[in-house]
Amino acid sequence: MDTMKDQTLSFLLRRFEEAGISPNHKLGQNFLMDQNLLKLVVRSADIQPTDIILEVGTGTGGLTVQMAPKAKHVITVELDQQLFQLAGEELFTCDNVTMLNMDILKNKNRLNPEVMNTIQAIREQNPESDLKLVANLPYSVATPIMTNLLGLQDPPKSMTVLIQKEVGERMMAEPGTKDYGALSLWCQCQADVEIVRIIPPGVFFPPPKVYSAIVHLEYRPEKRARIKELERWHDFIRAMFFHRRKFLRSELISCFKNVLEKSDVDAILEKMNLTPETRAEQLDLETMMALCETSYEQVALKKG
Repeated sequence: MDTMKDQTLSFLLRRFEEAGISPNHKLGQNFLMDQNLLKLVVRSADIQPTDIILEVGTGTGGLTVQMAPKAKHVITVELDQQLFQLAGEELFTCDNVTMLNMDILKNKNRLNPEVMNTIQAIREQNPESDLKLVANLPYSVATPIMTNLLGLQDPPKSMTVLIQKEVGERMMAEPGTKDYGALSLWCQCQADVEIVRIIPPGVFFPPPKVYSAIVHLEYRPEKRARIKELERWHDFIRAMFFHRRKFLRSELISCFKNVLEKSDVDAILEKMNLTPETRAEQLDLETMMALCETSYEQVALKKG
């Protein structure tokens, strides 16, 4: 009999046929066939015996079963009811796996409280444990999942994910490049980001239309410590890249339209030695952080 480690294409096709399942493109269901790549994801995550693993997108349990023997506990979240049932049949012998049949997201700006309560309860039972995200993330929700997890008061120690190559490149992008934006700043201000491996479409079933990447983020609390107010910073960088090609002066005026006059914005730019024609995509992380603080100092002065 096939075991969970035998999740080859023929195995999956037979299990899908038995269960009456067809991969749902809208949910970003692309199943990784290559066992060596699954093992590379697990190795890249450096799972320790005390770790609590969060997996989003259980799928058929192919990655879950690789992680369960290595971790203290695996919390795996699957939205699709049919896949949840299929994975449950494969994982029922894993007594350190908690399966949740729900969406990880409440909305694009908020994680599902029910999932977070489960994570919190298991973390409280294991105070010595680190939380790590290890997942083949559905492409359509990869960015909001990672963005929201990074916004937690106590975020995962690391994130090792299989995502769209383009998203990984945006996370690592440097100023002045087409991929550089709010996501780049949000990740780099809190973590070290590395693309471990570029993955071709052909190793998935069904194959996606784009290349993928194994991406590893290592959370660095000393980086986050430089940010005075995390939520304010997040809102600021999103506002600065809302209209990517607009000049920085226009973006600042829009961002603070109910608080600052145009002359106040000009004062901010002058203090920062920036011209009105500067664009957000030209500013590195340090300069953008300084611009954020200078802007809110001006707001405080205005409010008296």
